[in-house]
Amino acid sequence: MNYSNYDFIKFDRSEGVLTVKLNRPGARNATDQYLHKELSRVFADIAQDKKTRAVILTGAGSAFCAGGDLKHGLNMNREQTDSMTEEGRKIIMDILDVPQPIIAAVNGYAMGLGATLALFCDFVIASENAVFADTHVTAGYVAGDGGAAIWPLLLGINNAKAFLLTGDWLTAAAAKEIGLIRDVVPADLLMAHAQTMATRMATGPRMAIEGTKLTINRLLRNAVEATLDYGIQKEKECMLVSNDTVEALSAFVEKRAPVFDGT
Repeated sequence: MNYSNYDFIKFDRSEGVLTVKLNRPGARNATDQYLHKELSRVFADIAQDKKTRAVILTGAGSAFCAGGDLKHGLNMNREQTDSMTEEGRKIIMDILDVPQPIIAAVNGYAMGLGATLALFCDFVIASENAVFADTHVTAGYVAGDGGAAIWPLLLGINNAKAFLLTGDWLTAAAAKEIGLIRDVVPADLLMAHAQTMATRMATGPRMAIEGTKLTINRLLRNAVEATLDYGIQKEKECMLVSNDTVEALSAFVEKRAPVFDGT
């Protein structure tokens, strides 16, 4: 598989392990229209990559992925909104279909879509400096890109609501304590720890590991199919008609507290 047609995702291969690095470090790897589009095709490419037996997903610089680029969101037209939501659906459905185990090496902020990407991976290994949150509501959006499916599965419905309806942040230690993620390690050991797990997966019985993962993912798929299309539609409505969304994004750009009127 040739990954030369990506500009904002970098790839490194070590035998059977493919490291996939989101590469907008100046924006904390927030997804603008270009990175978002690349994410909407990278998982399908990985699924077809027979040389890859395990994947490490991480971010360049000091963040994993800070979510959507809110400056871009403020200026999207209807066509761009439609494209963005279609890509968002494809990202989630494609990641579910990747047979190879994926290890998220979360090196900093994992917010919004960034948290969703990490939590849909098969193992989440976080730096002690990492922070997790689904911040959709604080940006005036419905948590429609997969968060409404994965957080309740990991935490239970009521605990998930406590985070999805508030956008509250979790340190890596707190995320581990409540069962959102599995491992927390010192920052300087993060990639080595992820590499060890990835190598174990890559050198194990491939058919058994991949088949077991895809079998478990049928449970995930049920949750996604129950929530994703509805959530994306509600999120799109926020993008198109909610004054609260405009206010949240404007406040972010202007570096002030938003004032919501509910219209």
